Amino acid sequence: MTRAPSYLFCLAAAAVLSAPAMAAEMRLMTGPQGGVWVPLGGQLKDLWEKAVPGLSVQSLPGAGIANVRAIEENKAEAGFGNSISTVDGLAGNAPFPKKHDNICNVASLYPQYFQMLVPVDSGINSVKDLKGKAITTQPRGNTGELITGQLLKVNGMSYNDVKISFVSYTDSVEQVKDGHAQAFSLGTAIPSGAVMDLASARDVKLLDLSADLEGMKKLNPGYTLVTVPKGTYPKQDQDVKVIGYATHVVVSCKLPAEQVYAMTKAIAENVPALAATSKALAGLTPKIMAEDVGVPFHPGAAKFYKEAGIAVQAK
Repeated sequence: MTRAPSYLFCLAAAAVLSAPAMAAEMRLMTGPQGGVWVPLGGQLKDLWEKAVPGLSVQSLPGAGIANVRAIEENKAEAGFGNSISTVDGLAGNAPFPKKHDNICNVASLYPQYFQMLVPVDSGINSVKDLKGKAITTQPRGNTGELITGQLLKVNGMSYNDVKISFVSYTDSVEQVKDGHAQAFSLGTAIPSGAVMDLASARDVKLLDLSADLEGMKKLNPGYTLVTVPKGTYPKQDQDVKVIGYATHVVVSCKLPAEQVYAMTKAIAENVPALAATSKALAGLTPKIMAEDVGVPFHPGAAKFYKEAGIAVQAK
């Protein structure tokens, strides 16, 4: 058998050492049971494993605030985030105990809608009417839970002024269905599958939150007012203004640039597949993905946007 010259082995070794270090395994934090982040996480897992040779992605349940903490603490490498809470994480604002420096942006995906649902016959017409009522929201560490507490604060209340339950979307729907809760708050895309499930069982309405925007912006300037168009949910006969923010993908700043470049490119090139899971992603473009939400981009993501003719602030 002919032996290869020793210099060939040296060249091969050098090529391996100079190649970008691609992570063999990556933990992706998604969202709570019943939310859209779980199936979207499954989509990203498939896309990223095809885009990055040898990559294995483990999709795990999570929540906006908890995902940022997990990446900072090296318990995960990627996750979904909400712009408002991610910015708080970088700054070290409550509920984050310190500044989170290992969080890099990859792409904005779609606007999020904070929605407060109440039964039509509940007599509840504003957040102020929730005093003394039973409210169900997401587990602690979820952005929707954080916003619920802030919304109460803006209206001169706290969790002590209501009967609060921190559970999954699925359990929240059941509590309102059977009358154990008079309000259900959640932050997600529209239409929400959980809200559709609830609306199929009993008549509910969305609370208009436009009067609360000024107070909410004092707590976090990233809040906006977004519209849930009429007809989004059964028997919704008019547009409703609610509190808005953005869902985005964040990663550990320690991930190799070439890996994050491939991950970002995979999102941009597979919008139809992602939109099949969530209609909120229909029409997603590199320009939307590169939206400045106050979180510096990973150098790998910035490389992709530069190629698309878009300048972004990189870490």
